[in-house]
Amino acid sequence: MARHLRRTRPKRPPRRPPAPLTPTVNRPRPPGTAPARAPGNATAAEPSGNAAPDTAARTPAPARAPGNATAAEPSGNAAPDTAARTPAPARQDGPHHAEPSPRGGSGERAEVPGASGGGGGAAGKGKRSTAAEALAAAVRAVESGERSAASFFNDTPAARPVPPTAPAAPTAPAAPVREQARAAAPVRRPSARPAPGPGGEIPGSGDVRQVLAAGGAPETLAGQVAAVLGERAAEALREDPWQLLAVPGVRPDQADGFARALLGPACEPGDERRALALTGWLLERAALEGHTALESSALREALAKVSVPDPDEALRTAIAEGAVLVFQDALDAPAGGARPPAADDEEAEQPVRVLLGLDRYALAEESLADGLARLASTFATPGGDAAADDAPAGDPSAPGWESAAAAAPTASAAELIRTVAAHGLVVHSGGEAARAEPAALVAAARAMGLRAYAAAHSEDGRRRLAASLGEAPAAGPEAASAAVTVAALLADAAGPGRDEEGALALDLLAVLDAPQLDVETAAMLVESLPDGARLVLSGDPGVLWSAGPGRVFADLVAARRCPQIVSRTPDPGPIGELVSGIGIGELLQVEAPGKEVVIVPVRDAGEAVHRTVQLVADSVPRAIGVPPEQTQVITPGHGGAAGTRALNAALKNRLNPGPGRFGGFDPGDRVAYTPAPGRTVPGTVVSADAEGLRLDCAGAPVVVPRAEVGELVRHGWALTAHQAAGMRWPAAVVVLPGDATAGLTRSWVYTAFGRGERHLSVVHGADGALPRAVAEIPFKDRTTRLRALLQAQVPAEPAG
Repeated sequence: MARHLRRTRPKRPPRRPPAPLTPTVNRPRPPGTAPARAPGNATAAEPSGNAAPDTAARTPAPARAPGNATAAEPSGNAAPDTAARTPAPARQDGPHHAEPSPRGGSGERAEVPGASGGGGGAAGKGKRSTAAEALAAAVRAVESGERSAASFFNDTPAARPVPPTAPAAPTAPAAPVREQARAAAPVRRPSARPAPGPGGEIPGSGDVRQVLAAGGAPETLAGQVAAVLGERAAEALREDPWQLLAVPGVRPDQADGFARALLGPACEPGDERRALALTGWLLERAALEGHTALESSALREALAKVSVPDPDEALRTAIAEGAVLVFQDALDAPAGGARPPAADDEEAEQPVRVLLGLDRYALAEESLADGLARLASTFATPGGDAAADDAPAGDPSAPGWESAAAAAPTASAAELIRTVAAHGLVVHSGGEAARAEPAALVAAARAMGLRAYAAAHSEDGRRRLAASLGEAPAAGPEAASAAVTVAALLADAAGPGRDEEGALALDLLAVLDAPQLDVETAAMLVESLPDGARLVLSGDPGVLWSAGPGRVFADLVAARRCPQIVSRTPDPGPIGELVSGIGIGELLQVEAPGKEVVIVPVRDAGEAVHRTVQLVADSVPRAIGVPPEQTQVITPGHGGAAGTRALNAALKNRLNPGPGRFGGFDPGDRVAYTPAPGRTVPGTVVSADAEGLRLDCAGAPVVVPRAEVGELVRHGWALTAHQAAGMRWPAAVVVLPGDATAGLTRSWVYTAFGRGERHLSVVHGADGALPRAVAEIPFKDRTTRLRALLQAQVPAEPAG
């Protein structure tokens, strides 16, 4: 059970296709107005630990602001893949101080009737609750910039004008439909940067350059500052120099030096503007580690470490200004999920934890919880009295469900089909072999005439899923077309298209690799599902969580608010046996007569790099028959003597030497392309021209603009485990250097060791740290609110 201080939400307008949940950025404020919080996307810190995202080139090259200090780069496996890195102070939960209280009405969140408690199921038959409809509108309004987050803090907000309804998309037929045709031309990534002016310069850069020079900051940052803060960036920096923290790569000490140069004696550590900017910066950095919120004690300690003299006052100010939101989640929810009587809620003292978070993640997490509650209630009410033979295909009593279950290839697949027939939200867990079960479900549903699709995290996962769909017992000639990626589905680049209300035109969606869903992507996906649709979230609970913030799959499993099907299909072979043992905390010695698993001990990082190159270029091709282009190297981090940078340099020198005349790349180079944070797409460099770098990504031509090559493309012979999650290769070489042992966890080892289909080589220099991580460190935890939100809104599943 959770106590939520929730904001009043406006009435939901007609549904439109949801816009991507993009990072919110504060607009520069006019002189004399109240200080604003640090922009939402302002961080480039790279903390250690495996829970943080490993997205390639999430930020541009390190900024060199005043002080020009070089960012340290830990070799831990979970550090986000950013170009600018600073060591992140580990989160420490110190003594629990008095909780900050909101100052003024703007810091309070008004209670929405029915938003908490068991009201999630009251909607019945999958209809949206009033709170869910309003919250979906609020998400779109904040993310699109139509309204500020602070505007929702009023007790009686003004009615939001209803936007014009989007043009209706063609309604999909009941029978399985073909996925939308894809353009044959190369994909050109649209730039997120503001359009440059006549001279190729972003508007406002000239004035910003003068302010940067006055503050002793590199003038080369002018374009980035103008892109983040807008045309009035120069005025914003003069008024609040700490807004420089919005630029990726700028650290607090650099922003402080810039502020001292501009403000002189007026620059003080306790400046309210500094406290607000640092509060937002710390919460965004926590999001890189996977947190959607932080406990108040942890945020206070973090503020103290960056020399904020009065962290309590800083938090009170941030709450009053609307820069952060306050939540109270109950601790130690009953195992059965039962809620005590209402009278007890008022009288009993219950232990709670006070969490602080940014509106961006709060809106996404609450929208996701409301959407999952809507889906969970789809078939909560028994159907009518119609005979089963007369029931429509999608009805739980339709005869096709039982027939499909009887024809299922395995008992686990049959159990999944029967469960999905009667429920709108189902969790399915299992290893690589278990992916055939949701594929059998989708094929059976399409054979019944339902619009059923399956989505994977990566293009490699989509191809494997399409193969499973084609092999399913009920597969039709177009079954493989039902396999899409989550990104393509949400972008309407593949799949069924949308109906007249902007929802996806489907009846059933199975999402594989569900642990890779971050909270914003999951919220957008659930919001896109129409009323009455079924959702199956399927994945391996042992793998690393998403690169972005949240632990959606794990929270849904822990909440126990929907049926959970655990596959009984084991992964075959020595690699499957090894990975299965890791999943339960045991590092087994497995028999590998065909050299499926090979351990290569090394003494130091230099030897690790040498042996890795030898394995990829010579040993694996000769002994296993897997060529170098089908072997993937996986290592814990990007930096260090055996990180991805060092390994990629050595592998390029051996496999594709060249001068790197195209921004450091040559034709034939293997690369990791990051079209969006958290998504890594393997590819190969084809050529380069005036338009940009041309890649071949699994047969799809892609053009990356020249200005963004350094930010979005890296060499890809070696990846981190986060980057490799959701993909598999014929052979994998996992490098465990001795300097990376601090970041090892069971989930990291499980993920890395499971990337090889036919062969796994382990370059082992971690000594006893490897078995210790597998046995004692399951994962790096994250602070999230989704579990508590689900337990408050969705009735508990009946026992048994």
